[in-house]
Amino acid sequence: MRKRIALLLALVMVFALAFSSVAHADDLITVGIVNNPPSESGYREANVKDFESVFSKENGYDAKFSYSLKNDEQLSAARTFITDGVDYLLISAAETTGWDAVLKDAQDAGVSVFLFDRMIDCDPELFEAAVVSDMAQEGETAVNWLLAQKLDEYNVIHIQGAMGSDAQLGRTGALDEQFEAGTMKKVVQQTATWDEAEAKKITESVINSGEPFNVIYAENDGMAKGAVAALDEAGITHGVGKDVIVMGFDCNKWALRELLAGNWNYDGQCSPFQAQVISDMIQTLEDGGEIEGLNDAKQIISVEKGFDASEITEEDIDTYGLGE
Repeated sequence: MRKRIALLLALVMVFALAFSSVAHADDLITVGIVNNPPSESGYREANVKDFESVFSKENGYDAKFSYSLKNDEQLSAARTFITDGVDYLLISAAETTGWDAVLKDAQDAGVSVFLFDRMIDCDPELFEAAVVSDMAQEGETAVNWLLAQKLDEYNVIHIQGAMGSDAQLGRTGALDEQFEAGTMKKVVQQTATWDEAEAKKITESVINSGEPFNVIYAENDGMAKGAVAALDEAGITHGVGKDVIVMGFDCNKWALRELLAGNWNYDGQCSPFQAQVISDMIQTLEDGGEIEGLNDAKQIISVEKGFDASEITEEDIDTYGLGE
């Protein structure tokens, strides 16, 4: 008899635990996150870690992640998340265009959309809010710094990121204006798709051509590193007071240390930390509130700056640097 009672109690506990587990799972907010892969750059690695940390079960989320640099693969992943019935869809788009139909499908399915890191060319009514960097402002800040160097001439190797991405368009725009105005000469303008090795090849090609240059404007730190490797192999000096000005973006710690050592000249900040801001907005919606603090384009813009090798400090590196 005692054995039967013990067995009955054990079964009751098992069912109770199972019910508790199901109830707990039902309490989780489901989120589909479409992002670029962490291998893209040090910036992206920090961005991915930020989202995986914030959108965790411990914080009340059941999150699914998809990573790709290809817009069609990202679109497919977003459609799958919508079909799966997620509550929220979070997107850092590989390209700014092609998203209208998917965002409309999300809206029709009652899935709320947040953009992060990069904007999408679409009707703002198709998303709740965007937490982004002002990529055009990043480009303007960098180009204004370059103009302030008052070089006798500007012969620029321009190494672009993934074409059509918000980051590439923004960081390219201000420099294109200088090329068109004739204040700077475009030695080469070519995409390396954020890849260090490809950036090295582009720079090697210019070196081998014999065409003069004195500025490397690379749209992320990894590509700047690849370009510098080509300079080093060719015995071309670079950095403060040297033959070639080197400019990057993202502010990885290792890149900022290159500035501190005088090997690079400029690095533009791009904050990868948007996850908590989006989580807070989601919680506001879950509580029946309205999102506040957005601009007319439904954005929250990350505050960012540019760093000059002649002014950067160890404290700046500790405060603003990404990674180790």
